[in-house]
Amino acid sequence: MSENIIKKATDYCEENKHRLTKPRLAVLNIINSSNKPLGAYDILDELGQVMHSPKPPTAYRAIDFWKEHGFIHRVESMNAYVICEEGHSHNGAQFMVCNDCGNVEEVHLSHLPKDLEKKVKSNGFKVDHWNAEISGQCEDCQ
Repeated sequence: MSENIIKKATDYCEENKHRLTKPRLAVLNIINSSNKPLGAYDILDELGQVMHSPKPPTAYRAIDFWKEHGFIHRVESMNAYVICEEGHSHNGAQFMVCNDCGNVEEVHLSHLPKDLEKKVKSNGFKVDHWNAEISGQCEDCQ
């Protein structure tokens, strides 16, 4: 759990003239307070404890906002979201995903490896975003 994420998010929104709505702040708090990656419907359930009868689009819009601005990451294999532990100024994310307990740890090598970068450029491919996941067992589960 990142201690300064709410302050960083508040400052970021103020500096960039983004609205920090109640649902956005609540969703960020929910993801930040979780020890495990959360799916959208898990987030929606938690959001229901803070807001009266939120609809799925409310949660999805907030999730999309934080993902777009780099405060959270989507763990593709789990279809779930985690707080960005490395700050929100990088492209790409890498995760170690424990198959037993479901723990996810961000590795943070935000640069494309040179060979991959060359291949992407030589194929004329434009990278939008990228994630890499390594599945296995964490130290506690071994």
